[in-house]
Amino acid sequence: MKNILKLIATFFNIGRISKAPGTVATAATIPLYVLMSHLPDVIYMMIVFAVIILGIFAAQAFESDASEHDSKEIVIDEVAGFLITMALVPCTVKSVILGFVLFRIFDILKPWPISVLDQKVKGGVGVMVDDIAAGIAASILMQAVLNYYPWVLI
Repeated sequence: MKNILKLIATFFNIGRISKAPGTVATAATIPLYVLMSHLPDVIYMMIVFAVIILGIFAAQAFESDASEHDSKEIVIDEVAGFLITMALVPCTVKSVILGFVLFRIFDILKPWPISVLDQKVKGGVGVMVDDIAAGIAASILMQAVLNYYPWVLI
């Protein structure tokens, strides 16, 4: 079971890529988002919630054998964060590009309060929480763009 959780933590070994594993994992989540975008919103959010819960357990399992917190190999948090970013957003090429860029900016720069979460919360929850917060921040911006400038996303 632990090996399966570690496989999930690395999003099926994508996290083991040596260059920019978080960015690659976010890009690898795009086809999953495209498939999920056709689901009813409630089902979409239930799947995102399941990814978050599974991600916490997977990250904790990975960390129990690792020598560092939030290893670059753990990328299930990027999967959850990007899916949160894209929640309730129409699936278009422009929306995917904007969502990708916004999520990566928040995830990499970790502005306050995301940085506090990243530094203070440990374990599997700590691995996931900063990307969840980055996804929420990016989602808020996506919703604002959708509300005030819908032509940007459609």
